[in-house]
Amino acid sequence: MSETRASEYDAIVIGGGPSGSSYAMTLARNGYSVLVLEREEFPRFHIGESLLTYTADVLDQLGVLDRICESGFVLKKGIELTGTDGHFRRLDLGQIGDDLRPWTLHVERSDFDKILLDAAAEEPNVTVLQGARVTRLNRSGERIDGVRYEYEHGEHEAAARMVVDASGRTGVIARTLDLRKTDNQLKMAAVFKHFGGVDESNNPATEGDIQLGLHDDGWLWAIPIRPDTMSVGVMVPASILRAARPEQLFDEHLSRIPRITQRIKGTTVVRDLTGENNFEYHCDTLAGPGYFIVGDAGCFTDPVFSGGVLLALTTGRRAAEETARILGGDISEREAADRYQAFFKTGYETYYRLIRAVYDNRYPAAGREMRFVPSENEARLTGAGWWGIQERLKATSGGPFDTKEEIEHKELVRALNGDFWAEDNRFFQRLREEKEWTLFESFEPVYGCPVQSVRAANGHGDRS
Repeated sequence: MSETRASEYDAIVIGGGPSGSSYAMTLARNGYSVLVLEREEFPRFHIGESLLTYTADVLDQLGVLDRICESGFVLKKGIELTGTDGHFRRLDLGQIGDDLRPWTLHVERSDFDKILLDAAAEEPNVTVLQGARVTRLNRSGERIDGVRYEYEHGEHEAAARMVVDASGRTGVIARTLDLRKTDNQLKMAAVFKHFGGVDESNNPATEGDIQLGLHDDGWLWAIPIRPDTMSVGVMVPASILRAARPEQLFDEHLSRIPRITQRIKGTTVVRDLTGENNFEYHCDTLAGPGYFIVGDAGCFTDPVFSGGVLLALTTGRRAAEETARILGGDISEREAADRYQAFFKTGYETYYRLIRAVYDNRYPAAGREMRFVPSENEARLTGAGWWGIQERLKATSGGPFDTKEEIEHKELVRALNGDFWAEDNRFFQRLREEKEWTLFESFEPVYGCPVQSVRAANGHGDRS
């Protein structure tokens, strides 16, 4: 990080989380100068701890995966879905197929985010200021062309061709321009704790798996963010949380899921109860004169499948790529904004539709069976949806995906691991037919996986 600060940059990034760090690294490597203004001092707490397999690939492409793997986080190879009667089903990430990465990581976000920001600060063209709070957006007409910020007890100003909102829920540009909208169908809230002293011998699940505990009023997560530390959260409709005492609600809902309570037996609370409310929001406008909005600053939804970090990294990287094209004179700002917005909306709305399917009982592959995990006998009798496919796969575990049912299962595994830009994923094709789940104003989708396309261009082989 440079101690000498200029007053003009190619880009200013508001926020140093994953989306801001991804943007800064990508643009700097194209030869442009970046100022990152982060309000807090890292490390700092954040939720969003279980990464998708595609997220690990993006981190690899950014050159930081090895550093993250060396930081003592927990390897993730599966997802367990369990219910109130103790029955469960396991989704093996190895069934993603086609030599795609069959593993990823759970992370403690305070350390994970610091690794990313430190990596950005190491870039020769990047200046990172922590404890720098943006107080005003500077404009020339409709164009945002700089910021005023407080840093080390002083007021400063900086100008740039592009200003990027990577400020997460704070949404500096999104809120200033009044761009945020809220979906009235997903009014969810969460309360969560961290438990220390985890004893693996108490774990009824596969080591390293995330557990999703499903019941009539909501769901729980249990994520091993360190070998001896577990993040446990309770997700409910916001109306239920408002009507309850949060601590009492947490304890009562946790007691409903026996496989999670068994996993944290004998632990102690190392992070007291914390809450997050009103999860879903989105912006129809994600780029404009002099600005891009990336990651959680633009859109955020229910975290049931941990898509937030992937969307943050990919939208940050894509916004930087479009910025480089603008600065290089290869594309107009208007065209770049349209391309970027279509990319962001395609990925986010696909993920949003997946979340809606989880809460919709009409979708047996992702809805009812996910919420009310059937018993072993019920799964054998019905042979329906996801769980019926899972049963048939057991006989051919490790073999090729030859049958129609097996192909559908592979596509579902990919859907749950970040395949949000896939045009040919039949699971997502079906979800995109639901008109009532349309979130944005009309736009032209942009298909083509931002992970696999880079992987193919670089000639990567098996990432296992």
